[in-house]
Amino acid sequence: MKLLFDENLAPSLVPALADIFPQSEHVSRIGLGKAPDREVWEYAREHNYTLVSKDSDFHELSLLYGSPPKVVWICRGNCTTRQIEFILRNKLEDIRSLVDNPESTYLIIL
Repeated sequence: MKLLFDENLAPSLVPALADIFPQSEHVSRIGLGKAPDREVWEYAREHNYTLVSKDSDFHELSLLYGSPPKVVWICRGNCTTRQIEFILRNKLEDIRSLVDNPESTYLIIL
């Protein structure tokens, strides 16, 4: 499973979660840090990433266009990078189900 972390999440999540989400990337590390959402969306679609964001923008795109890419929307207020890491580790099976189910397009983590 490859995740593409949006710019509103810390780049340090990539190495912190490499044991369970190998080959993941952060938009800033691939030159998309300030890119429009549609450009990030297309990159994720073309490179088989699941998008992870704290913004509703990618969730809204998934409602309009379906998948790919699949979207994990983290609906939490201010929290630390460590807390985000913990959340994603605890939701590993849910994320795996999202990726493996061809009919699923997004996962909302409250």
